[in-house]
Amino acid sequence: MQYYLEFIVAGFGLLLLMWEAFAAPKNKATLGLVGAVGLTLVFAMLVLSSCCSCVSEAPAWMERFYSNEGHAIFFKGFALLSTILVLLMSYDFQKVLNKFTSPDGSDTNAGEFYCLPIFACAGLMWMASATDLVSIFVALELVTIAFYVMVAFMRRNVGSLEAGVKYLILGALSTGFLVYGIAWIYGALGTTQIDQFTNISSSTSLLFGLALVIIALAFKVGAAPMQLWIPDVYQGAPTPITAFLSVASKAAGFGVAITILRPFLEADATRESVSTILVVLAAATLLYGNLAALAQTNFKRLLAYSSIAHAGFLLIGMATSAFDYVLFYLATYLIMTFAAFFVLGIIRSSEDSDEISALDGLGKRNPLLAIALTVIMAAMAGVPLTAGFVGKFLMFETAVANISSVHWITVVIAFIGAACGFYYYFKIIRAMYWNSSEKQEAISLPFISKCAIIILTAALIVFGVYPAPLLCWTS
Repeated sequence: MQYYLEFIVAGFGLLLLMWEAFAAPKNKATLGLVGAVGLTLVFAMLVLSSCCSCVSEAPAWMERFYSNEGHAIFFKGFALLSTILVLLMSYDFQKVLNKFTSPDGSDTNAGEFYCLPIFACAGLMWMASATDLVSIFVALELVTIAFYVMVAFMRRNVGSLEAGVKYLILGALSTGFLVYGIAWIYGALGTTQIDQFTNISSSTSLLFGLALVIIALAFKVGAAPMQLWIPDVYQGAPTPITAFLSVASKAAGFGVAITILRPFLEADATRESVSTILVVLAAATLLYGNLAALAQTNFKRLLAYSSIAHAGFLLIGMATSAFDYVLFYLATYLIMTFAAFFVLGIIRSSEDSDEISALDGLGKRNPLLAIALTVIMAAMAGVPLTAGFVGKFLMFETAVANISSVHWITVVIAFIGAACGFYYYFKIIRAMYWNSSEKQEAISLPFISKCAIIILTAALIVFGVYPAPLLCWTS
């Protein structure tokens, strides 16, 4: 059954589209709730099939391009959980979405918004199981095309349209790098099947093709030198889609990077070269993300630069082949980031602003929301007894253990980046408790967002104190 889950997800998305087109519910945000319920059932099927001892083999026609071995199950579950949270967040975001999609503020033009994440989810799941460079490219394009539409969906908002254009142009550029790199790798190795990358040498053509592929993947994960699109696109896109880009798209990029780079990190001929490239990218990404975040006054842009900084820490794990640590960090990153964006979505809907100043006085206007955001920011900064601290600790551990390949300069840069994080994350806490607000009325919490924030915030503390279950899931 697990070999057909992607088809089930894609078919479910088509059914929702048909429902929206021919028998739309009165409140089109209901599509998002139905989508979340459907994907929850698919997630349950994934868990049951992965726990079953009698897992069937892949059909013959899928063997070359598809496999559920390695970390594929983790990334499939990651994609499903991310999409479920995006759809739930979209339900409470409908007021803002309707405002910028229809002249009269109705949900007439918003139906497709709740269906597109499901198609993106199907593509993310195919990416997780892809074992051939061609199938990786096809799945990647399915995801990317869905994101092109979703980023620019608020067509009556200039920022959203600008974000869509920038994402389209730079996304097309990165696709060119990827295809060109695949061509060079095929020319050097004679195959696009990753499990047949056995005759790896340090030839110039192979390393050149691999460098092009790494640049393309850097765009997907938001790493230097392809990170410049992130702040503008994250700020302009609808908040649920920003969260989707920040978490699911980034995780899928690292999943593909693990699949493609693992043979080269294991081969003696290319291990040092690939590791060096990743270390340089990690150092540059950490510097750019953390230093640029210091001056931000917009909460969404701050989270965008924070996303770049987190990519730098993840690249350290990639460079040292600590893939289990990378998966754990991604799991904690999902919890932290979605919790932060749920809060941001509430602030955006109630205050009509993404600025940090919109959080002024939140400690008095909604103490529960302020406490939750305090825990979330502490986890992102890496305060002990939070899941974020465990993730950062593991990255520093593998960096120090492999200091000969990572180099002490990169470790120092990572420490500086972590210290910078305390400053710009705690700016949020300062705004909530130290700054006063002109508005005194309480901020109400929608039921879905309230439940999500409570669960995610509690998870940050639980996995910070007792990370063993999460470590077991990611190993």
